[in-house]
Amino acid sequence: MYYKRLKEKWGVSSNFQLVIIFIVFGITGSLSVQVGKPILDFINLHPKNFESIPIGDFLYWTIRVLIVFPLYQVLLIIVGTLFFQFRFFWNFEKKILKKIGFKRFFKEP
Repeated sequence: MYYKRLKEKWGVSSNFQLVIIFIVFGITGSLSVQVGKPILDFINLHPKNFESIPIGDFLYWTIRVLIVFPLYQVLLIIVGTLFFQFRFFWNFEKKILKKIGFKRFFKEP
């Protein structure tokens, strides 16, 4: 039942496509963490650097999310394309970007 509603919401035609989409989300999540680690190391962003700050944990995780989130978005398009789901993930990205304030870049005709 839940999958049927999800397929309708996302405009997905088959269970196979839905499985592929779930696989892409899983791979992208793991890949963004793996690719993000060297980036965070390069800019020397480590939890130990925030230990002396009263809200250090919060600050560290906020900065980390702000760095890894755009990486995840780009990887989602790349991995989705490798699985022949570019159209779905491009439309998904446009919805996300519109919701976080980039609506003016995606004007519909």
